[in-house]
Amino acid sequence: MKVPQCRRTPEDVLSSVFGYHTFRGEQKDIIESVIAGQSCCVLMPTGSGKSLCYQIPALCLEGTGIIISPLIALMEDQVIALRELGIRAAAIHSALEYPQLSAALDDLRAGVLDLVYIAPERLVHEGFLEILDRIPLALFAIDEAHCISQWGHDFRPEYRQISLLRTRYPEVPCIAVTATADTPTRKDIVERLALPKLYVAGFDRPNISYDVRIKDNPRRQFLQFLKSRRPDESGIVYCLSRRKVEETAGWLCEQGYTALPYHARLDKEIRAKNQARFLKEEGIIMVATIAFGMGINKPDVRFVAHLDLPKNIEAYYQETGRAGRDGLPAAAWMVYGLQDLALQRQMLESSDSPPEQKKIERQKLSAFMGYCETAGCRRQVLLHYFDDYGAPCGNCDTCLNPPDTIEGTMAAQKLLSCIYRTGQIFGSGHIIDVLLGKENERMQKFGHTALSTYGIGTEHTSREWHSLIRQIVAQGLIYVDMDAHGGLKISERGRAFLKNKDSLKLRIDRNVSRETGTSFGRGQKRDPVSTLENPEDQALFQSLKSLRLSIAKEQNVPPYIVFHDRTLMDMVVRKPATLEEMGVVPGVGQSKLLKYGAIFLKELLDQK
Repeated sequence: MKVPQCRRTPEDVLSSVFGYHTFRGEQKDIIESVIAGQSCCVLMPTGSGKSLCYQIPALCLEGTGIIISPLIALMEDQVIALRELGIRAAAIHSALEYPQLSAALDDLRAGVLDLVYIAPERLVHEGFLEILDRIPLALFAIDEAHCISQWGHDFRPEYRQISLLRTRYPEVPCIAVTATADTPTRKDIVERLALPKLYVAGFDRPNISYDVRIKDNPRRQFLQFLKSRRPDESGIVYCLSRRKVEETAGWLCEQGYTALPYHARLDKEIRAKNQARFLKEEGIIMVATIAFGMGINKPDVRFVAHLDLPKNIEAYYQETGRAGRDGLPAAAWMVYGLQDLALQRQMLESSDSPPEQKKIERQKLSAFMGYCETAGCRRQVLLHYFDDYGAPCGNCDTCLNPPDTIEGTMAAQKLLSCIYRTGQIFGSGHIIDVLLGKENERMQKFGHTALSTYGIGTEHTSREWHSLIRQIVAQGLIYVDMDAHGGLKISERGRAFLKNKDSLKLRIDRNVSRETGTSFGRGQKRDPVSTLENPEDQALFQSLKSLRLSIAKEQNVPPYIVFHDRTLMDMVVRKPATLEEMGVVPGVGQSKLLKYGAIFLKELLDQK
């Protein structure tokens, strides 16, 4: 096998194939490094152009680029988009009929493919490796590379076998890419694949607004959120259970929205049909478990909502990262309560994971609770978790509606003392009733009116105590024992706190609008259309979207395969009057200019 030679320049491929004229961030350095034969690991936020970091080198170098991908949906989506650009691409996976599989393998042997997507378990079959032994290889790219690490949030054992590529084909550059990897995970990726270079391009998604609320009639809260959005927006709603997915999708349909369910137990054909509708239609809300999402490259998802708490920050970051891949305004909205935390902790402790893994997962869950309960900028907390930094964003609920804070040491001491004196068997509701001095049957039954902690917490309301308890749980001073019917118990750390009387700053939720789900960010541009300055441009954008949709339906492809929203918006702003001017609109490469340039140019000129 000969070492691949460069046949085109990265700038030429970027412009003529993909329709862009400048690289972003470290893209150029990464691409040039791979073309020079160097292997690397790349961490880039979703929507920042990770795929170009291996697609462009594969098109510049002689030979075929082999991309290892975890999901069939991701492979097929990428291949459709690449073929639309005139790139010779194929996917090889278990869902192909024999004639399709045979044709793809024949094309690979003949060397007529630029890019081939393949699952890790099929990649390591000796028969496939023997084909690779005989053909020129441009590079190996490992997508969703966090799957290779047991410390990653989506570990897949089959990814471990990929390391054999580094020993079998040491002269072929290898690039591993992911949007989600904390420090232990990225260290594991680099070591397992023997990658000499690590690029960390940052984790910030400035176009996403983050909004976290306390559960208080979550359906009503979510409906209020939806009413603040445009009716033609697509979104994803995550629920923890299959039953809740089905019920939520049905309820949304009753409210007049087009909502579809997606979970692992759903019939395979129904899942495929619902996913296809989500990709190809506008205004679809997909209600799903975590079975949905990885590999969904739909760029115009305008919101991701969580009606249940994800298991850690990495999962939350990846799931919310499916919003706004086109760089236009998008929202990440979540509601949670103390029971969510207790359920996640119960699932963690009852799992078959080894003790060391459970310890790490506990730490990750605690870090996530710190994010949920922060009084500071949420974006800063997210970035800090991934060893990244930034100024307060002004685009999250805590920046736009800052909560009050108090010196919480006394409140925490009162709470822990009350939990101790009631026997560490009662849930938060009863503990709060004791602190507030409520008189009821349970109080008399257990003799709690005689306790020294009875009525010592009246400086805070019931709502405020619920918030303080969640934060003190997040601090690790107490925990919810689900095996004891949700009773609050004092941890070792909590006992040390009572002894040492450490200082503790806590958020105090006195602003009811934070709890009810009221829309935040008044004056913020919340959707792509609102970023256009006048009604004429907004109407033109909608006309171009309608044209795009009709073309997509004719070709049976998702609308974004034709053009992204951002490209349509650039057309509106630039208003090209000739095909030559249309050709320099970002996202319009040579192939798409030939296919669609004249049609969209006519629409632009007709609307003048």
